[in-house]
Amino acid sequence: MSHPERDTRQTIVDTAERFFRDIGYQKTTVADIAKSLRMSPANVYRFFDSKKSINEAVLARYKGEHEAALAEIAAQDRPVTDRLRDMLQTSYRINQARYADQQRMHEMVCAAMEESWDAILGHIARFDALMCKVVTEGVESGAFRKVDPGEATRCIRTAMIRFHHPLLMSQCSRMPGPSIDEMIDFIMAALEPPVGAA
Repeated sequence: MSHPERDTRQTIVDTAERFFRDIGYQKTTVADIAKSLRMSPANVYRFFDSKKSINEAVLARYKGEHEAALAEIAAQDRPVTDRLRDMLQTSYRINQARYADQQRMHEMVCAAMEESWDAILGHIARFDALMCKVVTEGVESGAFRKVDPGEATRCIRTAMIRFHHPLLMSQCSRMPGPSIDEMIDFIMAALEPPVGAA
């Protein structure tokens, strides 16, 4: 793909994101996006074969930014306990800023879950890989107790779901439950090695 083509593709994604945020995924049409860009729908279809694929591109950008932020923390030369805590906090902050009280963005996520589940699973796999790397390092260094890193990572993701899943963040915000800090403290305590362990 040439530079002009990449630029056009990026402009389509930028415009679609704005429409999804302003009027919602369901109400947005490819014709709306094309008209805003002063191009024909056929030209948009040169770059994306459907509105679904445009939505996937918007989400891929979001997830890519999210994963890059976590990867940067995971690679830092700091205690593994601090890095894991920061990764969980950062994931929450990113999703909170992007999706909290954004009903139209929830619509976009719902569409992706219904139409593009493989893309969602890809993000989950990459999220798990980043977490698992840090958990493995913690187990090997003795900072965490002897657990199976993959199993521990899945438990951490499940424990954090109300703080990371865009729809559950909104739905659970008015329900009794732990705060983000309380949940992270609980997870970190669960990973602590037994007292007196070598």
